[in-house]
Amino acid sequence: QVDLVPSGGGSVPAGGSLRLACTASKYFYTTFRLAWFRQSPGKDREGVAILDNDVTATYSDSAKGRFTISKDGDKNTLYLDMTDLTPGDSAVYICAAGPMAVLSQAAFWYWGQGTQVTVDS
Repeated sequence: QVDLVPSGGGSVPAGGSLRLACTASKYFYTTFRLAWFRQSPGKDREGVAILDNDVTATYSDSAKGRFTISKDGDKNTLYLDMTDLTPGDSAVYICAAGPMAVLSQAAFWYWGQGTQVTVDS
């Protein structure tokens, strides 16, 4: 069982903001690196952001300056705050867990179900 439960997706107009959350079991939260990926129809899954050691954040080029990844240890939850959203950000956003702080699919072993984000033009 993969205990990575996403929430917070929805539809917003271009320029809007959303906060995504991924609530993990304590085991997943404390054992693995957690990251956000996204996937749009017809496109490869793309790494969006990862937070290493609760301090060092790595973002994709498309996320830099607009998205912020953070964690809440009391809630075992990973967040992704997204601002200035564009239609190009529309995708299923997926929380993943793996042993390495590398924003690559190959570095992640466990995948949550994903939450849909739709940005209207």
